[in-house]
Amino acid sequence: MEFKSPVYNVIAVPHEKVVPNTYNPNSVAPPEMKLLYESIREDGYTMPVVCYYDKEQDVYVIVDGFHRWRIMKDYPDIYEREKGLLPVSVIDKSLDYRMASTIRHNRARGAHDVDLMSNIIRELHDLGRSDAWISKHLGMEKDEILRLKQITGLAALFKDIDFGASWLPAEEDEEIVIE
Repeated sequence: MEFKSPVYNVIAVPHEKVVPNTYNPNSVAPPEMKLLYESIREDGYTMPVVCYYDKEQDVYVIVDGFHRWRIMKDYPDIYEREKGLLPVSVIDKSLDYRMASTIRHNRARGAHDVDLMSNIIRELHDLGRSDAWISKHLGMEKDEILRLKQITGLAALFKDIDFGASWLPAEEDEEIVIE
């Protein structure tokens, strides 16, 4: 029998029939959860939640996608828009293989490369996007944007930054008085 990836058989499952597993070690910080909500609100569900169907309990146990499931649980606007249906891709594996799959999914996402993120900030700036736009659409704090701009070393990226008053160096013949 030829192998067919589960993603080709995505089904719409009532949110209430999808349950978290008991072993997922992954956690997402509040800023990233907010960004996930924004992503799902703006783009919809673009990736299914990976589940195992437990016939005895008649539920779909999450293997990957807990936080996507959680967004529908926590945000009524998403639940209503999606009519309470979650896109699910089903795998049929034993618990040990499901656990391994969960870890692989989590670890395969990796982390963002700082230099590449700096380049993205530079490119967005070159396209005329403000720090406020970048902050809103990329879910980044202003200080994070500033740090990424500093990495590129391009003065043009700082044109919108308000700098405070700075000190002036004393002239060679002036006496410095410390009060």
